[in-house]
Amino acid sequence: MTYTAEISRTNPSCFLFLVDQSGSMKDGFGGDSSKKKADSVADVINRLLQNLVIKCAKSEGVRDYYHVGVIGYGNEVKPILSGNLAGKDLIRISEVAEQPARIEERTKKVEDGAGGLVEQTVKFPVWLEPVAEGGTPMCRAFGTAETILSGWLCEHRNSFPPIVINLTDGESTDGDPAGPADRLRQLSTDDGQVLLFNIHLSSHQSAPIQFPDTATGLPDQYAQLLFKLSSPLPSYMTSIAREEGFKVTDTSRGFVFNADMISLISFLDIGTRPGNLR
Repeated sequence: MTYTAEISRTNPSCFLFLVDQSGSMKDGFGGDSSKKKADSVADVINRLLQNLVIKCAKSEGVRDYYHVGVIGYGNEVKPILSGNLAGKDLIRISEVAEQPARIEERTKKVEDGAGGLVEQTVKFPVWLEPVAEGGTPMCRAFGTAETILSGWLCEHRNSFPPIVINLTDGESTDGDPAGPADRLRQLSTDDGQVLLFNIHLSSHQSAPIQFPDTATGLPDQYAQLLFKLSSPLPSYMTSIAREEGFKVTDTSRGFVFNADMISLISFLDIGTRPGNLR
């Protein structure tokens, strides 16, 4: 299982994000109550979608290197992009580029060339709105992902395997997710099995843990379970993680616990940066 298939318009890959929208996502994470977990996750997903669009942008337009889906699970398990993309399981990245639900103006600090920082206004496309209500039906979420990707895989046998990224803050409320997660990871293309990565956003004040190679040291049973559900990092991702300064080994898994916003974006970028686009 090599994870080396060329990604092209005729041989695209796929990203599927599973977003916990349970009531506890109203809380802050890592003991920081300044921003709700639901708001932070929505910002991260919106920024990542924008980054994927930029990666696929060429002089003639956005090339469809990727198909993308965002599934929420809380009161319901369903696609959660807004606007014209509402209700769609998987969407070509060119459609994502063309149809944000709205554009916000935000400010960010940039270097002024004289050793200081100034605020700059930037356009921020929004596809996903924050929601936090209901339980945490993680088993159904993994089952929905299996159904969606099974159909996609029938038409893309030679493609780089889909990457599923699950963002959650706690315990599954509809049973043990180990079985559904295992069935999801067993799906494959000719290039390898589906990759399942997990991001655990705890409310506890615990130090961030990124790409561990063992469950030892993880602070609670939920983090330990999510670690066990996570796929090992393919070798190319391990190399990228090392280049970015992460301490990883050849047996590190795609799991992050209590990462801050910057670490979250770094994690997601590593998981969405194949270097073989054509």
